[in-house]
Amino acid sequence: MKGLNDRIAHIDGQTQLVGIIGYPVAHSLSPEMHNAAFAELGMNWRYVPLLVAPDRLADALRGVLALGFRGVNVTVPHKVACIPYLDSVTEAVTIAGAVNTIRIDASQGKLEGLNTDMSGFLADLAVNRISVGEDSHVVILGAGGAARSIGAGLARSGARIVFVNRTLERGLEIVEFLRSTWESCNVEAVGLDRLAEVSREATLIVNATSVGMFPYTDSSPWREGVPFPKQAVLYDTIYRPLQTKLMRDAERSGLRVIGGLGMLVYQGAAAFEMWTGKKPPIELMRQVCLQRLSQS
Repeated sequence: MKGLNDRIAHIDGQTQLVGIIGYPVAHSLSPEMHNAAFAELGMNWRYVPLLVAPDRLADALRGVLALGFRGVNVTVPHKVACIPYLDSVTEAVTIAGAVNTIRIDASQGKLEGLNTDMSGFLADLAVNRISVGEDSHVVILGAGGAARSIGAGLARSGARIVFVNRTLERGLEIVEFLRSTWESCNVEAVGLDRLAEVSREATLIVNATSVGMFPYTDSSPWREGVPFPKQAVLYDTIYRPLQTKLMRDAERSGLRVIGGLGMLVYQGAAAFEMWTGKKPPIELMRQVCLQRLSQS
């Protein structure tokens, strides 16, 4: 594979721009992944990282519209906060209650909120041959936008879903939201102090927090002293590093572990298609990410 710098063509007045807004964004592999895909397809598009502090979110959204961007991805901490500033949202956002992709219609001056996290997570579960149903007990660590999307994606499965978060109120908000969509869904929220109790029979544990993400790779969201349930699969949505402290600890306890690279690629591929109308080179996108991570 050619180096990424060899794949990027000249930028000119016809270049179409997309990007990612978040705080932080330095860790993101999305620019390299998308730019390699654009180059592979011969498209004069570029993807750029945009560091946006929470108090500048509204300004940033007005800015990308004014600058003629075709779209942006949205990451922590803006996935829920951005919704009031959008002109419309898709059904997936209504279901998930969070946005990770915005499609921009510059001619109409409109911002449309999309959610590809949900489909990206479910696609990666399927690729890894993980099924979730009425016999499943899912523990989701976190209560942010990613946790909302993942919980919504699993809510229709009939599984028991428990959100575990340091701030119980945020978890309860997600529970209330999901029950407003699926009255019969089996979902609850607890504080971190009840992790040992609710995880005892878990079949799937999902880390939807940013704890353990580069550069804080010595951190873990799993409470010290709480044993891992031997029958569970651990899915960490973090992809940088490829193996987090949480994954290493769980693997040592005998669990099968899966990192978040697949979810990143599948949600990114879906966003790519929504912006451009073209099928992305998914395997190339994956290989670019792996190459970059191997160099870190």
